[in-house]
Amino acid sequence: MRTGAVVVAVPARLASSRLPGKVMAAIGGQPMLRHVLERCRQAQGVAAVLACSDSAEVLDAVRSWGFAGLATAEACSSGSERLASVVDQLVTAGGAAPEHTLVINVQGDQPLLDPAIVEAMVARADDARAGWLPVITPVYPLAPQKIHDPNVVKVLRASDGRAITFSRSALPHVRDLAPELWHSRTTYWGHVGIYGYRADVLAGWSALPPSPLEELEKLEQLRLIEAGIPIATFTVEADCFSVDTPEQLEQARALLGARS
Repeated sequence: MRTGAVVVAVPARLASSRLPGKVMAAIGGQPMLRHVLERCRQAQGVAAVLACSDSAEVLDAVRSWGFAGLATAEACSSGSERLASVVDQLVTAGGAAPEHTLVINVQGDQPLLDPAIVEAMVARADDARAGWLPVITPVYPLAPQKIHDPNVVKVLRASDGRAITFSRSALPHVRDLAPELWHSRTTYWGHVGIYGYRADVLAGWSALPPSPLEELEKLEQLRLIEAGIPIATFTVEADCFSVDTPEQLEQARALLGARS
């Protein structure tokens, strides 16, 4: 029996540094952000799906598609900070107490998101054995050719599935073995980039101390690690395709076109 509510929130920054305006880029005749929101809405067990943005253009479009949109400040440094700034409204949308509300942070640049991943997060949060964990996130086994790619975020996991750390470097380092053979000794895990926050934990985001590791790696989840907040991981089969470059945008168009 569910003891709380699940809200999916999509931070949508129009002024992306690597590909400005990408969330509104057309893919298959619809803006990328709409694809993401529609896929989130297909997931079972979700009380509400919202977009959070500092752009009036984005919010107007989101509302015209039939989704709620929350206005945020422009100065947010990450998607998590953007959601934290409106967490009270996200909790209201879910209709449960903060400690019983899971806020799932879905990236606005994942137009091929499988709704089953969102449903898996809902199931993980509802697992009576796990309880309402502070933060959960999906991981996937990395192909050997991606282990040393700095564009792929890796997760070092403990035996119980807890995330020890995240890095753009390959972890763990296998001593006395050529790097191209490391995959023969252990499984390397990639990070899907979707987070499930208990709302009361998300509400404390701004109070977390600055994280030198977060600044070095440019990975927002390291702020939680350094603050001692546990992140539980669960496995999925593959990553969600993300759009960060013009080439990836064209690839997303081709992939969605092939599926239509």
